[in-house]
Amino acid sequence: MILIQDAKVYTMAGKVLEKGSVLVQDGKIKEIGETITAPEGVEVIDATGKMVFPGMIDAHSHLGLWEDAIGFEGADGNEMTDPVTPHLRSIDGINPMDVTFKEAYEGGITATASGPGSANVIGGQFAVIKTYGKRIDDMIMVENVAMKCAFGENPKRVYNEKKRMPMTRMGTAALLRETILQAKRYQDRIAAADGDLAKFPPYDMKMEAMLPVLEKKIPLKAHAHRADDIFTAIRLAKEFDLKITLEHCTEGHLIADELAQEGIPVVVGPSFGHRSKYELKNKTFDTPGVLNKAGVKVAIMTDHPVIPLESLPMCAAMAVKAGMDEDEALKSITIYPAEILGIEDRIGSLEVGKDADIVIWDNHPFDLQASVSCTIIDGKIVYRK
Repeated sequence: MILIQDAKVYTMAGKVLEKGSVLVQDGKIKEIGETITAPEGVEVIDATGKMVFPGMIDAHSHLGLWEDAIGFEGADGNEMTDPVTPHLRSIDGINPMDVTFKEAYEGGITATASGPGSANVIGGQFAVIKTYGKRIDDMIMVENVAMKCAFGENPKRVYNEKKRMPMTRMGTAALLRETILQAKRYQDRIAAADGDLAKFPPYDMKMEAMLPVLEKKIPLKAHAHRADDIFTAIRLAKEFDLKITLEHCTEGHLIADELAQEGIPVVVGPSFGHRSKYELKNKTFDTPGVLNKAGVKVAIMTDHPVIPLESLPMCAAMAVKAGMDEDEALKSITIYPAEILGIEDRIGSLEVGKDADIVIWDNHPFDLQASVSCTIIDGKIVYRK
């Protein structure tokens, strides 16, 4: 049992407690308030002069799939042998022993959605994981939270080099459409069998992986930078009545009104760094704020390792500098990514009954000089400065 006392508490679920306390028991938040009497045997953390936030969440990263300082041996994020690989599971490639996990939770990032890259039209399954642990099986929050698909330059470049489809944007859309239609036919044959195993279609691992997408249990996690690619992703989702989230959305600020009308959540980034390819030519930290003000639900990502995961607060701060509302920027790395990933009942805000993922800062996390004093994940102190 842990009691954090006398901190400025940002719950992300209501008002800020200027002198608040948080009681943790059995891995969950038991009580939040202005004054909490310390139970017998509790470990008390005096957080006077400090700030308490929910653990931050990155809704799109590749944590553990591109390991630090290794190169090819640690690069497990893109299976560049087949443009359609929905049966790949990120948890089979993530190495939680990589040093970047430690850097993440020491920087206040307690959870992330990590998954395949964007080489393939359909890349495989993203998982939501906590950033602390040695064994991935013990860190998983949601094993299959979304199906990665990609539009634009990346699939074109990878398969142009192999002289096979897709070498055009038309080819990318056609392959995605073909796979969805094949999966629908597979689904229909299962339904027609009506439980008679003798009538079931031959087992197809790729098609099985697509069934949660067709059933709208998980969304397509659509990598799309350019406005035309964003609209293609939306077009295909509408054509087959699928759930979708827009990832990167680099030119989203150019089409903010249209995206607001669609009501699709977006995960913006990585907005820091070099414009390394043509489809990034309009990259700017303006994008999150413009979309947010238009009424779009926005989360901010690092796309780790493109930007190190622990730099997530800096990315949100840069969005504020470019015009995003500060409170909305805080939500874009806490409760909004939790809502987009469908895990808001467990993390993203400090509320009674939620996972005790709590970070104590010595200053506001948008201050570049601020540092984490203590990180708590699932009620366990995993880092103390």
